Amino acid sequence: MRSFDDELLELDTKSLKRELRWVNSAQGSEIQMDGRRVVNFASNDYLGLSNHPAIMQAMKDGVDQWGAGSAASRLITGSMTPHGELETYLAELKGCEAALSFSTGYSASVATVNALVGMGDTIILDKLAHASLIDGARLSGATVRVFPHNGLAKLERLLESAGSGRVLVIVESVYSMDGDLALLEDIVELKKKYGALLLVDEAHGLGIYGKLGLGLIEHLGESVSEAVDIHMGTLGKSAGVAGGYIAGSRSMIDLVVNKGRAFIYSTAPPPAQAVAALKALEIISSSEGDSLRRKLWSNLETFKTLLRDVREFNPTSGIIPWHVGEAEDALALSNKLLDEGVFVPAIRYPTVPHGTARLRITVTAKHTTAELEKLSTVLSSC
Repeated sequence: MRSFDDELLELDTKSLKRELRWVNSAQGSEIQMDGRRVVNFASNDYLGLSNHPAIMQAMKDGVDQWGAGSAASRLITGSMTPHGELETYLAELKGCEAALSFSTGYSASVATVNALVGMGDTIILDKLAHASLIDGARLSGATVRVFPHNGLAKLERLLESAGSGRVLVIVESVYSMDGDLALLEDIVELKKKYGALLLVDEAHGLGIYGKLGLGLIEHLGESVSEAVDIHMGTLGKSAGVAGGYIAGSRSMIDLVVNKGRAFIYSTAPPPAQAVAALKALEIISSSEGDSLRRKLWSNLETFKTLLRDVREFNPTSGIIPWHVGEAEDALALSNKLLDEGVFVPAIRYPTVPHGTARLRITVTAKHTTAELEKLSTVLSSC
């Protein structure tokens, strides 16, 4: 029998071993790591809301009023007033009949997919869909088919050949490792043509796109929004808190409540988390949220300009992949940046395919021009 140590050594020799990094400060454009301050280009806190005074106060008030924990699963005594208020607000924002919140985005993915499809059904998902969606698909018992990233011709062939059961197409609005967008309008047309269901994960789109910051779906307009059957997202990225959500028809939500095992058998999120997430959504959809979005896009344009003589790219989200190739080279570049006081993580297999290792740079609304200049200077020198 192979020992744990042998398996870890194998990962290490392939530059694929991971270790926890301890951050000894609040999240921000600068963080305390390994005993020193470094500029943080690894966070998904695109609008910088994790330290927003109003959201922090909402969390404190939530603890004072509702306690530290929910003490039970949602179907026992864990469904508390703040959860309901968050879900009502989410449904209103999304223009849907109902919404449901989860402890994490991962549990939202697994619970939802497992509840809605099973044996005799077909799932068709983009090759670059998030691991949580892939896991949900595999666990569902449905037939799983994969199409190349944004490969509309293959998607249509798979829709044509799907069985008679439910057919669920799964895509993300913004893809987490490349930062590019789904061809959502074209996917909607194919979904309509073949009578399939469509799930869109706005994990990296919420807060970034749309007049109210609701995501790419809102940005593309009402006809796209109405065609999406399952609106999914997270509350731990642009919202700066934690958790996941889905929104859609009342019957879809009720089915997940009744069949989503990751929902049924998990302790409910702390009520204070729901209070804080609600406040975050209020800010995202306000004029302040619009101002933060404008600052984010301005920072992205600045970063693009700073590196125009080194590498050309056109950011479509807060995520900028800096492709390197081999895992050991990506890790070496990440360590070089850290030596210079800039933290950008190396993304390696299995998160991305072999030979496509990269740095995953995330720019936020809170980065200063000086911080962007520092990263661009170090990248240029490397």
